[in-house]
Amino acid sequence: TWFRRWITEGYSVRQLADQSKLSKDKLFRIIHFCLAEDPPEARSLELYKYVIFDGTFFHRPKSFIALMDATNNTIICGKYGVQESSKIQLSAYFNKLKTKGLNPVSFTVDGSTQAIKAIRQVWPGIIIQRCLIHIQRQGFMWCRANPKTPYGRDLRKLFASVTSIHTKGERDRFLELVAKWEDQYGQLIRPRKKSGRVFGDIKQARSMLLKALPDMFHYLYNPNISFTTNSLEGYFSRLKRHYVQHRGLSKNKLSKYLAWYLFFCHR
Repeated sequence: TWFRRWITEGYSVRQLADQSKLSKDKLFRIIHFCLAEDPPEARSLELYKYVIFDGTFFHRPKSFIALMDATNNTIICGKYGVQESSKIQLSAYFNKLKTKGLNPVSFTVDGSTQAIKAIRQVWPGIIIQRCLIHIQRQGFMWCRANPKTPYGRDLRKLFASVTSIHTKGERDRFLELVAKWEDQYGQLIRPRKKSGRVFGDIKQARSMLLKALPDMFHYLYNPNISFTTNSLEGYFSRLKRHYVQHRGLSKNKLSKYLAWYLFFCHR
């Protein structure tokens, strides 16, 4: 019980000692004994068909990646030390999950190129849903808050409407506006060399949007597919708030801490 509270609620050993009447030395022994063990294996991975995937950092360059069930926002599994930017490491991890029964219909991802390549390598033909919030956020950043050019202003308006598409009709209207913008500005922008950071960012925003289009609207055909990774990012935020009390853990113990947190906190 005290180990669980230390893991999931961010209590320090001193706070636990005050509440439990146990000595700090005994609590340290309990915690270190538990951190030497692995939590029980995850539930059957065959059950999960709609997955949200994302990663975050505790200590760079190593990242912590996790998979969440998109239908009920519960954690499936995760691992510390796998780089989200490494196709080789991600493929190795995903292959282990596949051998344990994970065979999803879709993955919702933030747009990491290496993650998408690894997922498609392990599960050919799988549906990849790009996170619309990430597309919008990145587009806003590249277009700036107040674009000075007509093509920048119109492109920013397109990004502003990305998260308001709830029907196939709204999608079709959005695609029409993208095609109109591309006819009017895109073919003029594409061959021009990057001349300054502002114009270079507009070129990147255009390229990102066009490449994302094929994987932006799968959720309109299947309500179980999440169009955002926000629920998993929210989980990471809660995890980090609890971890801040234990940030002096060694890397090995951090890995065990995260594994136990996933085990105790499914949401």
